[in-house]
Amino acid sequence: MKSKITAGLVASLLGAVLFTAPAHAQNQRIALLSGISGPIAAMAPAMLEAMQLAVRHVNEQGGIGNGGRLEFVIGDDACNPQNATDAATKAVNIDRVIGMVGPACSGAVIAAANSVTIPAGVLMITSSGTSPQITKLNDRDLVFRTVPSDDYQGRALARTLKERGMDKVAVAYVNNDYGKGLADAFKDEFESVGGTLAGFSGHEAGKASYRSDLAQLARGGADTLVVFDYGDGSGLTILRQALENNFFKNFVGADGMKSDAVIRELGADNLKTFFTSAPVGEASASLDAFNQAFAAAGHDPNAIFATTSYDAAFLMALAIEKAGGDRAKLSEALRSVSTEPGEPIMVGEWAKAKQLIAEGKDINYKGAAGDHAFDENGDVPGNYSFFKVSGTTYEAIAEMH
Repeated sequence: MKSKITAGLVASLLGAVLFTAPAHAQNQRIALLSGISGPIAAMAPAMLEAMQLAVRHVNEQGGIGNGGRLEFVIGDDACNPQNATDAATKAVNIDRVIGMVGPACSGAVIAAANSVTIPAGVLMITSSGTSPQITKLNDRDLVFRTVPSDDYQGRALARTLKERGMDKVAVAYVNNDYGKGLADAFKDEFESVGGTLAGFSGHEAGKASYRSDLAQLARGGADTLVVFDYGDGSGLTILRQALENNFFKNFVGADGMKSDAVIRELGADNLKTFFTSAPVGEASASLDAFNQAFAAAGHDPNAIFATTSYDAAFLMALAIEKAGGDRAKLSEALRSVSTEPGEPIMVGEWAKAKQLIAEGKDINYKGAAGDHAFDENGDVPGNYSFFKVSGTTYEAIAEMH
């Protein structure tokens, strides 16, 4: 899903972007990191726009502290560990951010956290880093996510396929933290519910051809290929070559494959047996408020990770407000503003939250993506749906449990 980002937009995103305000001692600056280039480039614009919508809601309703404003810098993690480390280093050491929303991809999250934000004591909230390995970080309670671990998604997808009569499948996964985490969870659950894996193979990203890999997987006799990869990268190549060579009849991906690029490049008529899973927001007044605001701003509320990205940025702002701008207190504050009991705060209700915090009252943010009652590892549970291609977009056809 190579996004058609204009040259002007790229320049604005990468050119030391700052949402500036008149100098004020109370201004606070955060980093927004996403995969502007690389295998999720098509997903990044909506994610960044959702984050920026949260910042606008903050600044339009009183800002941070006593008259301060929330500023941001944007960095390109390129869905790559080294790029993410470089972008995080600049954000922390040069831009002096108080907190970080992102990076986008799991390997990027792990690298930036271990190398930069954890040693520097900077709070990180990722809205799309889903690998189970993030749970295992020795993070000093500094790494959180508003999207559930792929341990949940992989298992829910395995149960869904089995329930839909896909009893025998082959699995191709990109050999990184994202792909392997999903594949391992899927394999464990699929076999435990009686499914048969006719093939299970990792691959490296960026190859021109995966035909030999696909031929080997097809020898197991499965009709269905499960692809844990990115629809804007090697996942698209695998899907195209599998279709061209009639290796399989059915194709299933997870959230990384739910990309407009797949539809645009391969055509909806060729994707009648292609399905994906993806996290979705829990039906609520807060989700309705986000959908309305994001659509009014000219963006697609159904864009993947839009809700989790808004929530990550809004939660970061709430934590900064609750902590009084003290970086050392952000982690504790984040847990405080997202936990019962407390007065419910919906999407966009910054002024209400700000007043309650000033009065010393507890609040509990009810996000666009659902409640974010972080566990001891900074993880949240989640909701998933199963999607089919419908015209130029994806349509949810079943809830996943």
